[in-house]
Amino acid sequence: MENRVFNFSAGPSMLPLSVLEKAQSELVSYPSCGMSVMEMSHRSQMFETILAKAKADLKDLMHIPDNYKILFLQGGGSTQFAMIPLNLMGKNKKADYVITGQWAKKAAEEAAKYGEVNVVASSEDSLYNHIPELDPATFSKDADYFYITLNNTVYGARYTELPDTGDVPLVGDMSSSILSEDIDVSKFGILYAGAQKNLGPAGVTVVIIREDLLGNHMDFTPTMLRYDIHAKNDSLYNTPPTYGIYFMGLVFEWVKAQGGVSAIQKINEEKAALLYDYLDSSKLFKGTVVEKDRSMMNAPFVLPTNELNKAFIQEATDAGLVNLKGHRIVGGMRASMYNAMPKEGVEKLVALMKDFEARNQ
Repeated sequence: MENRVFNFSAGPSMLPLSVLEKAQSELVSYPSCGMSVMEMSHRSQMFETILAKAKADLKDLMHIPDNYKILFLQGGGSTQFAMIPLNLMGKNKKADYVITGQWAKKAAEEAAKYGEVNVVASSEDSLYNHIPELDPATFSKDADYFYITLNNTVYGARYTELPDTGDVPLVGDMSSSILSEDIDVSKFGILYAGAQKNLGPAGVTVVIIREDLLGNHMDFTPTMLRYDIHAKNDSLYNTPPTYGIYFMGLVFEWVKAQGGVSAIQKINEEKAALLYDYLDSSKLFKGTVVEKDRSMMNAPFVLPTNELNKAFIQEATDAGLVNLKGHRIVGGMRASMYNAMPKEGVEKLVALMKDFEARNQ
């Protein structure tokens, strides 16, 4: 489509063009309905069909076992920082956290309001450029849960191996990597993700929770922050973000049409290899993450000076490669290559980097 750029934003991020076009075609009047999904009652049979289809498709895509509930909630991923301890920390008032970035750190700080937080490991001293080695001897045997952030959006490190937490439920923030690679949901007690990176527009948070973890909330937990209430009411306890759920359902259909998560993962691996292979060979550009922990979704890199960083970002913007400026904490550049970023976008980025390097030796 004319005037479409390659959007490397960390989120809200690039969405599949075909999905945007389908949503556009159905915006004013959803098929056989005579109204927009935005005008539809969340109690109507039509919307309940949309909701049920979205849940079924996500379950299929992620191979979610039958003993898990899928919830579509509001409040963004950050509300989960409180919901998780409120719903899981009621027994021993203790949880283990691995701090691999600012979102994991914020989650731990929030949980500390409700119980004891044991920081098992942290990579903060190296500006979160790797996933720290975990020593099971430091795990709390009586922890109510063990919390990790699977992919670090800001700093660009990801888990390639999950910790073995035994009987302690593993909780995972998958906001910036959900549907980007196959994952064994059964290894987790809870997985959650904000929508605005790989699932759709901001406004919906997906929570996948094992059924035995429902109903364990602290007595003072607000009704709207209880997982069991939302599960019992099929995410319809109050008016959910109906249009966001509809749009997310379109994205699920798109992922299935690409061949599912395993097919998407292969493309993501190819995109990441294009960029990282060039960074490893470049004498000017430098990646900032330890090689074994590099994210497929978010790749930070830097040039030797801030002046060169600014010049490159401007050239990229002029070439239709936008939102490459790195997070203010890391600086430099960050290329977010979510599922909707086509391989062509990464190829154009690498071509520009090669040209920029040749002119700035």
